[in-house]
Amino acid sequence: MRLPHAAARLLPPLPTGIALRPRRGAAQTPEQLENKTKGKLQKQTCQVVLDHFEKQYSTELGDAWSSVREVLTYPLCWQHAVLLNKFSHTADLEDTLCAQGYHPAFRGTLPYLPRSLKCYVSRTPRRFPSQKHQAGKLKEYYLLNAASVLPVLALEVKDGEDVLDLCAAPGGKSVAILQCASPGELHCNEYDELRSRWLKQTMESFIPRPLFNLITVSILDGRQIGELKPEFYDKVLVDAPCSNDRSWLFSSDIQQATLRLLQRKELSVLQFQLLRSAIKALRPGGSLVYSTCTLSKAENSDVINLVLNSCTNVIPVDISEIAQAVSQQFTFHSDTQQHELLVLPEKGRAWGPMYIAKLKKV
Repeated sequence: MRLPHAAARLLPPLPTGIALRPRRGAAQTPEQLENKTKGKLQKQTCQVVLDHFEKQYSTELGDAWSSVREVLTYPLCWQHAVLLNKFSHTADLEDTLCAQGYHPAFRGTLPYLPRSLKCYVSRTPRRFPSQKHQAGKLKEYYLLNAASVLPVLALEVKDGEDVLDLCAAPGGKSVAILQCASPGELHCNEYDELRSRWLKQTMESFIPRPLFNLITVSILDGRQIGELKPEFYDKVLVDAPCSNDRSWLFSSDIQQATLRLLQRKELSVLQFQLLRSAIKALRPGGSLVYSTCTLSKAENSDVINLVLNSCTNVIPVDISEIAQAVSQQFTFHSDTQQHELLVLPEKGRAWGPMYIAKLKKV
């Protein structure tokens, strides 16, 4: 694995009040998860954040907000998917999952679904036991929100393509990309040094050493990569820093939560800058997928619309077929355009929030 020197931080980092992504703890058994989530419930949701979301999302989502709010504020109903590692897992693992009530999350009706990608889900809230990182030993599976796989399916990576994962930590989507195809190069970038070490560890836990020469892990400001590597990549994933709704609702520090909400509008500026950089890094004819884990229109469709209105060299790509193919497993907001999807969590299908949009460079 090549680890280039970190680039000089030419642009200022985000304000300290904004968290780029919540740090996920180790996966747990159902009993441990229940104890942990009960603890969260005892701490209760952060009323400042909930009031803010209530005002915004009741307007943006309409009647759908009440059921979404019920899921977001009640962690006991959250679900977790099991993404199998094709480089390590055994048939026994799949038998174990099926015996415990898990089933494949994605079916063959999707426009892009490599046979090597295997992701299992259960309709009941549960979390498969975690596997600890062990140097030299590959993990058999990655635990994640099943909606996190949808941006990778929308990207449609093919063997030999050069791929950039612009904001890659903690690494789940990069792992999913490598389950789907063998890129010519997979460039995994993460601006934050601590999160970049986490990303590197994820790669070491899931990817065989002989494949390390296909992977570059960098610590660059994503807003600069388009200038550093213009028209270099066939596919770019921008899983952008965002106001993570699930995490923010359980903020324990009210002052920090208030600061986050005040600075929230700055995220859309950063997201737009990252997209502009990603477009520069794309080859003509290449595709870009943008994703967030927030419901916020300002960070989702508004950002994409701004890009489409200001960048004449990109066009929207219809991804509505994906929603049609997985409608039994996921709930989607109806008020979106054909080039975008918004996964809404609901009981029994508590995946998301996850926004996905796809663009093509011409």
